Amino acid sequence: MSLWGGRFSEPTDGDLQALNDSIGFDIRFYREDIEGSMAYAKAIAKAGVITSDESEKIIAGLKQVLDEFESDTFELKEGDEDIHTAVERRLTEIVGDVGGKLHTGRSRNDQVATDFRLWAMRQTDVLDEILLTLQETLIDVSEDHTETLLPGYTHMQPAQPITVAHWLMSFFWMLNRDRDRLQSARGRIAVLPLGSGALAGNPFPIDRDLLVNELDFILYSQNSLDSVSDRDFVADLLYVMSLCATHLSRLAEDIIIYSNPLFAYITLNDRYSTGSSLMPQKRNADPMELMRGKAGRLIGNLTGFLATLKGLPSGYNKDLQEDKEALFDSFDMMFKLLPVVIAIVKTLNINPEKMEQALGEELLATDIADYLVRKGLPFRQAHHVVGEVVRTASTSGIKMSEIPLEKFTEISDLFDEDVYEVFNFAQSVQQRSVDGGTAPSAVKRQIELAKSMLNN
Repeated sequence: MSLWGGRFSEPTDGDLQALNDSIGFDIRFYREDIEGSMAYAKAIAKAGVITSDESEKIIAGLKQVLDEFESDTFELKEGDEDIHTAVERRLTEIVGDVGGKLHTGRSRNDQVATDFRLWAMRQTDVLDEILLTLQETLIDVSEDHTETLLPGYTHMQPAQPITVAHWLMSFFWMLNRDRDRLQSARGRIAVLPLGSGALAGNPFPIDRDLLVNELDFILYSQNSLDSVSDRDFVADLLYVMSLCATHLSRLAEDIIIYSNPLFAYITLNDRYSTGSSLMPQKRNADPMELMRGKAGRLIGNLTGFLATLKGLPSGYNKDLQEDKEALFDSFDMMFKLLPVVIAIVKTLNINPEKMEQALGEELLATDIADYLVRKGLPFRQAHHVVGEVVRTASTSGIKMSEIPLEKFTEISDLFDEDVYEVFNFAQSVQQRSVDGGTAPSAVKRQIELAKSMLNN
């Protein structure tokens, strides 16, 4: 039986029912719906709406319904338009008319908001654990490459030498911000709507603190009209996941570029590469391309949902049914993508010799400027002088380290024989030992800090 049909003289049109029903997707939070109903049965019993015996009978029936879902024996029937209808219909079949008392004072508006928040909190915890695993994996690989040199790029042009560990750890900190945002969002999810009714509150003196404690929320909502339509937490999570996916897309882009044979800095494990149906030689970084592509999908979920929210009047509106599929899809995508990303990082084959071959002396141009600064020349003038050095080497078709000393001194009398000591990539990296720098010593401190943060 429908939960609302008494007012109408004709049954719902079949096409409208197909459009209206949400059981096809909201069935995934059957557990949260049943747990919320168990807690509510206790609350209305305490408020004197039902007896203790009736509450116990309802809770026992709900446990049976949960067992049926868990054992995959629950049967959906015509008229089960959403998970709440399905659960209440089956509960009444089990316990009789007393099952109809459960909904007293409660609306599907505050019920679905409660179910959804409870489900979202749990999924958020799972996602946080997986992101933690990726951070740990980045640390593990980084520890083996604190002294492995890699050309660093800005504007995708050779810039300065860095270490592989410094490159990998840059993504650790992106993920750290993602996890911080995720945990902050979780705190905002944990506000209990149950007790708000359809929009005006519950007419019975239910103990909302009891509901908070039973369902592991932090606090309950303060305005019933707001709480039944508040989907800020959905937008929060969609934003956090879309930004996290953006960070993962940047990692994917680096891996795609660095695994290209023109670079060959890294090689993907065979288990995480694909080939071509036509060209036998191909080794494609398809998983990373999918990561880039799915990032666009997650961003689309966010922007689409914000467009849904922006025109709504106050109170609950059916448009909000669009909240679930967007969030379900984003979580599903993250849960599919992250294990593959973790495995790719863990099994990356780093090719130090290829990276070393790519270390051109132009990467040391700033080091020459620093050399002049240490001899008293203001940096802006040093920058100009080194530009002349770079141009001289380029027009002569030689390396900067091959420029004769007399030519160096023509450009600036501050140059001396010790200028040739600058052309040392390991030394260049080691000099950048300030906290946050790429020197092996600094990166090791960075890694230890990262470990400490994860442990805490």
